[in-house]
Amino acid sequence: MALNIVLFGPPGAGKGTQSERLIQKYGLIHLSTGDIFRANMKEETELGILAKSFISKGHLVPDEVTINMLKEEVLKHPESKGFIFDGFPRTTVQAVALDEFLATMNSSIKVMLALEVEENELRERLMKRALVSGRSDDADEKIIQNRINVYKNETAPVKTFYEKQSKFISIDGIGTIDEISNRIYGAIEKN
Repeated sequence: MALNIVLFGPPGAGKGTQSERLIQKYGLIHLSTGDIFRANMKEETELGILAKSFISKGHLVPDEVTINMLKEEVLKHPESKGFIFDGFPRTTVQAVALDEFLATMNSSIKVMLALEVEENELRERLMKRALVSGRSDDADEKIIQNRINVYKNETAPVKTFYEKQSKFISIDGIGTIDEISNRIYGAIEKN
């Protein structure tokens, strides 16, 4: 069975770094809803045009559109060893839809990993990242706090959904990159 992982964590928790390591170690495909949206809008696919119509008005893209984009991406990789779902699901409706879709492929989510990092540490990491990457959204305290708050509000119901299935695992996101990776590998291999 495929190794399907939902990876969560607030901005600055290290999801990007750890995703790269999971891809290398397990041969997984990384699916980021943000990347999928941008690609579909750039290519002006039917779903991309639909998503853009909501985004341009400042609205959230409806679950159905997001789910359909994600399904198309998964179906592009029939020989995959598994997927890392990054930034998805963000709602219980999306989590249920993902479970139903994976079930049609005789697959399921193996584990939801949440990288847990204390807020002051996140702020420090994001400020450092802003200096290195030049990302202006990482340098503004108000934007950082808003992104952390949005993460907390969004993940609470999804965390509960996966806890009920005994698939939620909290990972201590403090330490060296290798220490954090080893905690993640241990959690995956134990489940």
